[in-house]
Parts: sequence; C-alpha cells; structure tokens
Amino acid sequence: MKYSAPARQSIYNSPRLMLFDLALGGHHGNYIQHLVERAYQQGFRGAIDIVVLPQFADIHQDTVAAIDRNQDVPIDLVPISAAEATSLGSRHSGLSRALRNVREWQIFCKYAKDLQTTHALIMYLDTCELPLAMGMQSPCPFSGIYFRPTFHYKMFENYCPDRHDKLQYWRERLTFSRISNNPQLQTMFCLDPFAVKAIASQHHTTKIVHLADPVQPYPAMPSDLATLKTELGIEAHRRVFLLFGGLDERKGIYQLLEAIQLLSSELCDRLCLLLVGGTDPARQATIHQKIAVIRQTLPLQAIEHYDFIPEADVPPYFQLADVILAPYQRHVGMSGILLLAAAAGKPVLSSDYGLMGELARRYQLGLVVDSTKPTEIARALATFLSVSPPTLSNPSQMKLFAEQNSIELYASTIFKQLFPDLL
Repeated sequence: MKYSAPARQSIYNSPRLMLFDLALGGHHGNYIQHLVERAYQQGFRGAIDIVVLPQFADIHQDTVAAIDRNQDVPIDLVPISAAEATSLGSRHSGLSRALRNVREWQIFCKYAKDLQTTHALIMYLDTCELPLAMGMQSPCPFSGIYFRPTFHYKMFENYCPDRHDKLQYWRERLTFSRISNNPQLQTMFCLDPFAVKAIASQHHTTKIVHLADPVQPYPAMPSDLATLKTELGIEAHRRVFLLFGGLDERKGIYQLLEAIQLLSSELCDRLCLLLVGGTDPARQATIHQKIAVIRQTLPLQAIEHYDFIPEADVPPYFQLADVILAPYQRHVGMSGILLLAAAAGKPVLSSDYGLMGELARRYQLGLVVDSTKPTEIARALATFLSVSPPTLSNPSQMKLFAEQNSIELYASTIFKQLFPDLL
C-alpha cells in the first residue's frame, strides 16, 4: 500500500472511492490509470483505493508509476491476498464461472467493508450479474462498467443468433431488471451506445450512461517507424498486416492462418503477417508450427513477437501497419483494436458480428467479413493486397470514431456521474 495507517486515518472523513478489478492485461490497467491521472489533474477531494490481483503491479507497471508520480491525492493500490486470489478458481466452464463470480462478489464486499468505502466502481460489472440477480447486498453504494450486453444485437445487420445467443438474450432479460432496480446501484456505465439507448427505452431507467472507450492517438515520427521496421526485419516490398493483443482462439488466429493458405503465391509474396502480443507457450508453439507449414509452400513473411507491449509502445505498431486484423470469433462488446486502428488512421479487416461489425460498418473502418469462414477472410486479404488499403476506409469517419472515445471524455464522464462536487 502506498499510504500508511496514520495517513489513512487523517483522511478518514473524506469520501472514499474503491476501484475494484480482479482481471489483468488488455485495457484493465489503462482504465484505472486514466482515472488516477484525472483525479490528480483535477484535484479530486477524496481518497481512492484500487483493489486488484496480487500480480497487477508486475503486469501494469505504467499504472503503478502513474499512482506514484503524484502525492497530492491519497491513492492506495490494494492487492488482495494470494489465498484470496487462489480461491477465485477458473472460468473454464459455466459452473466454474458462476462460482468465481460469486467469490469475486464476496471479496468485493469484504474489501468495501474493511476499507470503509463510501462508493465503489466495479470496473467489470458483468462478473456481478449473478450475485446481484440473486439479491446479494453490497456494503456501500456502487456503480459499474457493463461491457457485454447482447440482447440488442438483433437490431444489427445480418445478425444470425445461434442457440447460445438466444439463451444469453433471455438470461440478460431476466437479470437486467433485477440489477437496474437495485437501490444501491447508482450508475451503470456502458461502452455500447446502441445498448444504452435500448436499455433506457425498454427499462425506463436513467441509471445507464454511455461511456467512451478511451483511446489516445500517439503521433509517431517517421524515423521511429523506419527504425522499428528495420528492427522487426520487415521486407520493403510487403504490406504489413498486424494482429495485436492476446493471440488466442478468440482473436481468430487459426482462421486467419487457414485463410492465408488459400492465397496465391503472388499475393503471399506481398504480405507480411505481424503478430504482436502475449500467449501461453503451448499456443505459441502451435501458431509457430502452423506458420512453418505455410512457409513450406508459400512465400509468406511472418514476424512473431510474443510479448506484452506497454501502452506507450503500442501506437508505433499500428502506425507502421498497412492493415489491422480483427477477425474475432463472435466477439461480444467493444474492441479497443478498432479504436487503436482508427486513431492511427489504418483500415481494419473486422469480424461482422455484433457491436464490432456494426461499428466497422457505420464508421467505414475497412472490410467486414464473417470471420468464422477462412474463405471470406482470404477474400478480404486478397482485396487489401490488390488495391491501396486506405481506399477501403473513410478517414474522416475513423477520426470521428476516435474523437468520440477520448480519454478525457471517459474519465470526465465517470467522475461527473459519481462525484460532481469533488472535482
């Protein structure tokens, strides 16, 4: 913890905000970091406790550094115990997910009580759906960020729900009214603007508020990009197709590799596949082997960079790419990849499913395909390799999309909703 017991006692009477997030990687550190920086910049007149997993400080070092940069606002990083983290279990099955969600809620309640929290912001409210639907009580008023609504996907173009989608639709209908009517819930933030409109209309509630998914363009110097290209060994005649983030089945990596095998040698000779992101050793070995098989018959250049990239180092990868790959497999909710691509002004090859597909179509971000079908991915790859990629997107719409999701808008929305008088 950053602040000692005497320091905590001196601010005992101040409003105490708890940020609660028992997840790692991806956006989780960034979302917290942006709120920390906003609190410092605006002189937040309260205290903030950030309850996280024990590994958080190692994985999200930028966030920890942001906390340490300024002592003007009392902010504590509060890792749960190793025993509590172990007790969470896995999410490998429906039952294990349900048990983990209940256990997370129990840990949330414990820390909210121990820290004497006056208001809690649950950074991933979706994990609390079951406990809240079951009527479990919170020790304090709370708000949360709702990431994965799907009940409104039927309004989107070419939506074909499978059995799981239909089951999820009814589950959301049954649980949402109980959650939204909870008197302890102050504000439900949601990244999906279409869901916000649908929920407000159907449930006649003012508790749900649209929240920007924060992205910040980082202009890169051409010399820096040239250096990075040289370091990566990208061949000059090739177009760079970037697949960024956790390299797993959810990102469509295997469908993508199968699609590349369908391309001609002439097209493959123009393609550089740049894989950047973490994955487990077994999956890394599988991906590497599949790429080796492709190289036996096709002149593909594939650069594999299996490592976590700090936020400040991310934008150059998007700047040097010609196309951003987002062939997610039936992904639910927002995608930071679409925003990073838009901020860099680079076209995407996106899944057509759900919110991702709807945003890619509305803002003309690139080509949208059924990413469960390698043949469709291959057709889009061939198009990007045959014409100038920028002609397949709308720069002004991409810029608008990025501007609507600024860090400033994200952070100010949360603080204005929760503590309008403390900034």
